[in-house]
Amino acid sequence: MKNFLIYTLATITGIILASLLFFVIMISSLSIMVASGNKPVSISENSVLVLNAGVTIPDRTDTNPFSGFDIMNMTVTQAAGLNDIIHNLEKAAEDEKIKGVLIENGLSSSGWATTEEVRNALQKFRDESGKFVIAYSDYLLLQEGYYLSSVAEKIYINPSSTIDFKGLSGEVMFYKKALEKAGIEVQVVRHGKFKGAVEPFMLEKLSDENRAQIKDYVGSIWDHTVKMISESRDIPVSHLNKIADDLTGYISTGALESRLVDGLIYRDQLYDSIKIRSGLTTDDKINLVPMAKYTKVPGKKKNISAKNKISVIYASGSIVMGKGSEYNIGGNNFGDIIRRERKDSTVKAIVLRVNSPGGNAIASEIIWRELKLAAQEKPVVISMGNYAASGGYFISAPGTKIYTNPTTLTGSIGVFGLIPNAGKLLEQKIGIFTETVNTNENSDFPSLYRPLELYEKNTMQLSIEKFYSDFVGKVAEGRNKTTESVDSIAQGRVWSGVRALDLGLADEQGGLDEAIKGAALLAGLDSTYMVKELPSIQDPYTKLLNQLSGNVKMKLLKKELGEYFRFFNEISEISDITGIQARMPYIIDIN
Repeated sequence: MKNFLIYTLATITGIILASLLFFVIMISSLSIMVASGNKPVSISENSVLVLNAGVTIPDRTDTNPFSGFDIMNMTVTQAAGLNDIIHNLEKAAEDEKIKGVLIENGLSSSGWATTEEVRNALQKFRDESGKFVIAYSDYLLLQEGYYLSSVAEKIYINPSSTIDFKGLSGEVMFYKKALEKAGIEVQVVRHGKFKGAVEPFMLEKLSDENRAQIKDYVGSIWDHTVKMISESRDIPVSHLNKIADDLTGYISTGALESRLVDGLIYRDQLYDSIKIRSGLTTDDKINLVPMAKYTKVPGKKKNISAKNKISVIYASGSIVMGKGSEYNIGGNNFGDIIRRERKDSTVKAIVLRVNSPGGNAIASEIIWRELKLAAQEKPVVISMGNYAASGGYFISAPGTKIYTNPTTLTGSIGVFGLIPNAGKLLEQKIGIFTETVNTNENSDFPSLYRPLELYEKNTMQLSIEKFYSDFVGKVAEGRNKTTESVDSIAQGRVWSGVRALDLGLADEQGGLDEAIKGAALLAGLDSTYMVKELPSIQDPYTKLLNQLSGNVKMKLLKKELGEYFRFFNEISEISDITGIQARMPYIIDIN
C-alpha cells in the first residue's frame, strides 16, 4: 500500500511538472514568435508571392501568432487578412524581387464578396505590374476558388483533380420538426412578407416569397460571376452555363477540353513552369513567399501625416448587446469606439467595414446613433463585405457614402421577434414544472414556460411594427428617399450588391480599398494620410490564454462531428436569437 501511494504521488507530480513545462514552452515559443513577428523581413531575388486561398480570409489579419494554431496537428498556418492582401499586392507590383503570384487553392470558403475583392486586387496587380499570376489546385477546386483563379493568366490543376463548376444554390435549414420533437414551440412575431429569418421555426419548406428572393439574389450573384469569368477566360456566358449544367469540370480532361483550365500538371511541373515564367531555368531555385511573411517586408517609404488619419473600423459577425467579443459586434463597445473617433480631431474620416448578417435591434440602434453623430462632423464611409443585411444595413444607413460588392448580400430591412416556449420540454421530457405568482396581469411577460396570450402577442407586434417603422424611416433619411419608396424594397427582402446599386441602397461598387480612398477624397486628404485600424487588437499573451480552453473544446468537437459541425454551430446560435431582432433571414449557405 505504501509503495502504491508513493508511485501514485510520483505519477501525479510528474504530470503536473510536465504540464507546467509544456505551458512554459508554449509561452516561451509565443514570446519568440511575437518578438520575431515585429521584426522586418527581407526576401531574396526571384521570389514568388503565394496567396493561400485554401484558408478562410478574414477582413483583418489576426496578429495573434497562434490564430492559425491547430491543436490536433500541432501546426500553425497564419492567414493574411483582406487588408494585408490588398496592401501586399500593391507593394509586390513595385517590388523587383517579386516575379509573380501563385494562387494556392484549397477547400475553405471566404465568402463571395471577399473573393471578389481579392480577385480585383489580383487583376490590378496584373494590369499595373505586367507580372504573372498562376493558379493551382491539387484537390477539388470549389466554385469560389475557381472564380478567384479565373483572374490568373494560367490555371493548372492536378490530373486527378476536379472543378466544382455547377452554378449556385442557396440552402436553408428548417428546425420546426426538431423543435417540436424536443417539446419547444417558437412563438414568432414579424413584419415583412420577405422576413424569412423566422421561416425555419414556422415552416418545413420555403414560402413562395422567400423562394423568389433567394432565386433573385443567388441568380444575380451567378450572372455577375459568369460574366466576369467569361471576360477573363474568353468563354461565352452561354457556354459557361452549359459547362455548369453538364458538370463538365468534374472530369479533369473535360475541364481542360472546355478551357476551364490551361493544363493538367503535377506540382513539380508547376514549379518548373513558375521558374521559366520568372526567367530562370528548371535547375534554378525559386523562393516562394507566403502572404503573411510578405506583410513584414518593408515597402517604399511614403510621407505619412499623423495629423490626418482615416479610422477603419472592422464590424464583423452578429450584432450583440454589451461589449461583445472579437467574433461579433458589441453594440456598446462599437458605440464607444465610434464616439472616440468622432471626437478625435486628427481623424478626418471614418470607414466602417460591415460584414454582418445583423442581430440585436437595440445594439444596432446604439451603433446607428453614434455613426449618425459622426457623419454630421466628418465623412463616414461604409464598405460592405460578404453580408451587410438587416442590422448590418441598419448601422450602414447613416453613412455619407456606401460601397458594396456585386456579390454582397444586403438589404433585409425588416424586424422579427422570437419567444421560445419550453414548457412542454420541461414538463413532458424532463419532468420539471413551473408555477408563477404575479402581482399584475402580465408580470411574467414574456414567459419561456407558457404560450403567449393574445394581448401579449399584440403588444409584441406593436413593438415590432414600431421598430420596423423606425428602421424604414432611418434608411429613408440616410438614403434621401421617401419612406414609401424604402418600404417598397424593404419588407425583409434580401438583395445582391448589384441590385442594391440599382435600388439606391448603395452608392458605388467597390471594396475596402476603394472605400478608404473614397473617404480620403471626401475629407479632402492627399496621399499622406495614415490608416488607423480598430478595434484595437488584444495582447497575444492574454488572447492565447483566453482562447486555449475554448479552442481545444471546439477543435475536438469539430473533429468528432466532421462535416456536421456547421449544423451544430447553426443550432447553437438559436439560443442567442431572442427578443426583437434585425437579422439576416436564416443562415444561408451559397455554394
